[in-house]
Amino acid sequence: MPETRRNAKYIVTTLQMPEEKQRIHGEYSKFATRILWLDDKVVEGAFHINTAWYIRATEKTMEDKPHVHDSDEIIGFFGSNADDPYDLGGEVEIWLEDEQYIIDRSALIFVPAGLVHCPLVIRRVDRPIFHFTTVTGGRYVKEEKTSTVEL
Repeated sequence: MPETRRNAKYIVTTLQMPEEKQRIHGEYSKFATRILWLDDKVVEGAFHINTAWYIRATEKTMEDKPHVHDSDEIIGFFGSNADDPYDLGGEVEIWLEDEQYIIDRSALIFVPAGLVHCPLVIRRVDRPIFHFTTVTGGRYVKEEKTSTVEL
């Protein structure tokens, strides 16, 4: 009989996407490769984190509408140039309220609960860009907001 380890449930090595993300997986795969997903449905008590490699530019992502969360969020972008880890190897556009930011360096973005953010556009990908989002709540829950941003 195989050994059962008490804490093995805390180690996630396979992608377990929520149903709503499975429905958009085909569209998402056109510009990104999702790696792992963690939330309290995957591991009870865990907060949310989603990881992916951005592999090609796109005018529209799955985060094309401004929205808010009821929990803080951290959004990360990391370049894959081992000789210069701060070089993003592309450009990502993100909106924080009515302000546009063009990111071309590895970056962490702190989004406080209630701050309207997005759209997110992958403007250029010269080398794969590692991306993650983490929301301190147990699940990725967003409420779309109207925005004064004109795209």
